[in-house]
Amino acid sequence: MKRNIAGLLLTSLLLVYPAIAAADAAEGDVIITLGENLTEQQKQQVLNEMKAPENAQTITVSNAEEHKYLGGVIPKAQIGTKAISSSMITIGAKGSGLDVETNNITWVTEEMYTNALITAGVKDAKIYITAPFPVSGTAALTGLMKAYEVSSDKIIPDEVKKVANEEMVKTAKLGESIGNDQAVALLTRIKEEIAKNPPKTDADLRALIERIAEELGITLTEDEINSLISLFNKMKNLNIDWNQVNDQLSKAKDKLSTFLQSEEGKTFIQNIIDILKEIWNAIKEAFTSEKQQNQ
Repeated sequence: MKRNIAGLLLTSLLLVYPAIAAADAAEGDVIITLGENLTEQQKQQVLNEMKAPENAQTITVSNAEEHKYLGGVIPKAQIGTKAISSSMITIGAKGSGLDVETNNITWVTEEMYTNALITAGVKDAKIYITAPFPVSGTAALTGLMKAYEVSSDKIIPDEVKKVANEEMVKTAKLGESIGNDQAVALLTRIKEEIAKNPPKTDADLRALIERIAEELGITLTEDEINSLISLFNKMKNLNIDWNQVNDQLSKAKDKLSTFLQSEEGKTFIQNIIDILKEIWNAIKEAFTSEKQQNQ
């Protein structure tokens, strides 16, 4: 729950493309995506883990589809030759938001999936992403977008899919150098600022990225800055409705307030306090022991 709330708070601030609503899907409907290269035994293992209902609609995701939307973003060798990661999507009530959970996914975090799904216009669903053994998880996003196309009978434009995948990959790459939480926070803050005051030139965008990175205590390389400029320029060309960004921010604050006031939220906060106390006591004990040894 802690990771889901963290993902909600970070990703609810992100950009919103024109909504591609699951108009024909009803609340509670379940859609399964399976990597095409799973063995029959692995498929059954994944379905059992998901507790997939027997009547769930199932679609497959191929490695060729993965290469189509990730090609040029990450090396072919990293994409690999097999589609393994799979997912279960349960359609939620209108306005319920996205709830993403992962298992055996080593490279793409829950927050990164959520970011990219919002980019593609996917919303209001509970999503579980898994694999029979540890994998990077790059195939899952393609599967999730494909599932929403099937459920809504609408097409997510290829350029949107490509930008969503690029956002996921670039956030993951940034996470390797500055930490996953910092990478997600950086993109979130940039989008907040763009929603308020869109930069008019590349120079303005560069200044914005550098300022926010400095405020967050993040050091970016020249290549990383240029990569972010390229990504946000692609988003700009997709006609984002930035007015919706502030709406997402308001919803995030409302949900945070509700969570913190709940028993679960209070327990979560108390657990953090208890951990900090343990750390502090350990530090004091270490200093006390060292002082006694020096006497």
